[in-house]
Amino acid sequence: MQKEYQTITEISGPLVFAEVDEPVGYDEIVEIETPDGSTRRGQVLESTSDFVAIQVFEGTEGIDRNSSVRFLGETLQMKLTEDLLGRVLSGSGEPIDGGPEIEPDEERPIVGEAINPYSREYPEEFIQTGVSAIDGMNTLVRGQKLPIFSGSGLPHSDLALQIARQATVPEEDEAAEADDEEGSEFAVIFGAMGITQEEANEFMEDFERTGALERSVVFMNLADDPAVERTVTPRLALTTAEYLAFDKGYHVLVILTDMTNYCEALREIGAAREEVPGRRGYPGYMYTDLAQLYERAGRIEGQEGSVTQIPILTMPGDDDTHPIPDLTGYITEGQIMMDRDLNSQGVEPPVYVLPSLSRLMDDGIGEGLTREDHEDVANQMYAAYAEGEDLRDLVNIVGREALSERDNLYLDFADRFETEFVQQGFKTNRSLEETLDLGWDLLSTLPKQELNRVDEEFIETYYVEDEPAETVEAEE
Repeated sequence: MQKEYQTITEISGPLVFAEVDEPVGYDEIVEIETPDGSTRRGQVLESTSDFVAIQVFEGTEGIDRNSSVRFLGETLQMKLTEDLLGRVLSGSGEPIDGGPEIEPDEERPIVGEAINPYSREYPEEFIQTGVSAIDGMNTLVRGQKLPIFSGSGLPHSDLALQIARQATVPEEDEAAEADDEEGSEFAVIFGAMGITQEEANEFMEDFERTGALERSVVFMNLADDPAVERTVTPRLALTTAEYLAFDKGYHVLVILTDMTNYCEALREIGAAREEVPGRRGYPGYMYTDLAQLYERAGRIEGQEGSVTQIPILTMPGDDDTHPIPDLTGYITEGQIMMDRDLNSQGVEPPVYVLPSLSRLMDDGIGEGLTREDHEDVANQMYAAYAEGEDLRDLVNIVGREALSERDNLYLDFADRFETEFVQQGFKTNRSLEETLDLGWDLLSTLPKQELNRVDEEFIETYYVEDEPAETVEAEE
């Protein structure tokens, strides 16, 4: 039953406070009609028996004490249909691509339903992104949540686009792959929060040029859109992902960028509510709020589909101890780190492998999952690159001439690892076979006795011996 009041007492930032004579449901949708006849939508953020706090999605400009508040008796719903694939929606879920209105098969609350831990299926199936630094060294698996930690000015948007257009679920059965060459059972949900118009144009041009839009649903919240809208954008995206995954059988990859803008919106709302701030002014409940989003990734036993998340955040001041990356790291299963020094050297994508981690990688690679030598190759390359990085510090002190021949081999390996393995450009799509073969080319620059993390069987099969120089007889 709808209830209407004309009892607004205060307007603070994106919030409107109104008196009520009976309790109103938390998260209930509100319509606010201004004196000039326009209507704004909002959501109940706090409710008591005497007053409610309403966050207004379209901003509070033009709202005054003469405005009327109408409670609709329902929570925010997402219109769901398989026809959403190929559509571009606003941050509040409305079409902005000039296409027809959405004719939903059903509507669901955007808060979602928690997956019963007993019903969760352990993530252990490989997703190929086409990016060697991820596929080879920090493998993504279905149902995982693997964030990208970036910094201001780094090309995380280019990496996000590359993953969105290249990501596939390799078929174990060649016949199944032949039937599904287009990867029609794989979908991408792209949720952009607080991005500029220039970034939005870049995203859309790339999606349309590469044809990735056909298997994607795009949610766009721009920098000049109300900040409060950013709090619902990821929930709309994840509700759509859950529908496609668990009702329609898709393997869904959800890319959320930029989670820092989302957290800034939480801080703005918290300040307007005059809450006691937590670390660096962010709300004390930010950990819980982020967990509610990230934990919506996963697989359900007996269900075909899966929801995999790649949240992207820019670390303020490149500080990985900042509350946003710090809390994200606690909740998710690893992180992909982007590096400013690699970026300045022209490495694309500038992924710094050493602090990067995929905690579920060991369960998603190896026999029966990817090529059998995958785990050994990744471990050996990581160890060799780490040793080369340590030696770089020593070179700055004693010079390269003072190092042994063995040390110089590791220095060369570190250089080639960055310029040949990590460096691939944002338009190159490498298969896992190509990534591992490239890894063996690099490992073959080291003596066999140095490969102490690789099974002897793999060394005999994949190690690339130097070809002897041909002897050319001098012509008489």
